[in-house]
Amino acid sequence: MHTTTHRIVVLGAGYTGMLAAVCLARRTRRLDVAITLVNPSSRFTERLRMHQIAAGQELANHHIPDLIAGTGIEFVQGWATAVDPDARRVHVDGVGDLAYDELVYALGSTTDTTGVPGVADHAWTLNDPRHAHAFAGELTRLAATGGTVTVCGGGLTGIEAATEIAESHPGLRVTLVSSAEPGAMMGDKARAHLNKVMDRLGIVRVVGHRVTKVLPDAVELADGTRIDTDRTLWTSGVRVSPLAAAAGIATDERGLIVVDPTLKSVSHPTIHAIGDAAAVRQAWGQIHGTCQSGLPTAAYAAGAIAAGLRGKAVKPFRFGYFHQPVSLGRRDAVIQFTRADDTPGRFYLTGWAARTYKEMVSGSPVPSFKTNRWVPMSVQLSKGGKATRAAA
Repeated sequence: MHTTTHRIVVLGAGYTGMLAAVCLARRTRRLDVAITLVNPSSRFTERLRMHQIAAGQELANHHIPDLIAGTGIEFVQGWATAVDPDARRVHVDGVGDLAYDELVYALGSTTDTTGVPGVADHAWTLNDPRHAHAFAGELTRLAATGGTVTVCGGGLTGIEAATEIAESHPGLRVTLVSSAEPGAMMGDKARAHLNKVMDRLGIVRVVGHRVTKVLPDAVELADGTRIDTDRTLWTSGVRVSPLAAAAGIATDERGLIVVDPTLKSVSHPTIHAIGDAAAVRQAWGQIHGTCQSGLPTAAYAAGAIAAGLRGKAVKPFRFGYFHQPVSLGRRDAVIQFTRADDTPGRFYLTGWAARTYKEMVSGSPVPSFKTNRWVPMSVQLSKGGKATRAAA
């Protein structure tokens, strides 16, 4: 009796896992391959747009089985709780063990709530759309009485959340607390526009201070300052799933899977790590977790697996950053164009042009998933040019 000879399991159906799965299905359509996609929820979560949900906006509800219908991908809903890389098995709670010949590890990252006392108990995060919806309800009630909300973290997520909330709820007093200057990764002119918009929206900035404790009604800073607040939104720091490290797969100090130039685990080559789960190095340095870098790793891994199955040589992964797109509410944005290593370049966009650009490049990835089911569509803006050729 004939049996399928090559089993591919994709762990995680976020941005990278979904793209990897649909690209794999297209690229292996004529091969003897079975693809299984594992995720705890049947709903596809648009992590990059969670700040919009928190501000009270409704996003489209996309179901994973619908997105992969007709591709031949099998969807398994459940939590992956263990990986046995030697036996090549993944244990999924309530389902059992799934055997694989190759594993695509795309479990991504979440906001870290363990590093500062009180965060897990008293702060909200954007890790889950259900919590984001509940937080939106809290903000609506507070806005009616002139309440306060404090956003901790001056990275891109904190900036987008603070501006979205301030624009949607002008009755709220919004404070952004950051150990570094918000938008510090941008050039001076782009950062000036960012500050101009935050001034217009009335966002109070507390810069150069680290939060050391979160209380039910306040946050405490390292210098002893207390900032009273009705609600706290935590956007600072990320952590990855402990699954890889617990399985004995080689990881770095943060728990990311260490990969070779073709995104294979250096300790277990049948595992391909992508997105936030992978420690990917280029000639200019290590990639940091963003959708801009994650989607190219997913498309590359799918192509590399398909090429390997056909006995073809696989070229090393090459990537360079191109831009830092930041929405500032629904009516404004700032785009800082960058060098391959993500340092700011000369050019930037603001206002209407930046908002339009941001929606074009950072909108919902669902159209890309649907297109890549049938025809190849590039998701990579730059391979880094000379900055990455030394790694090729």
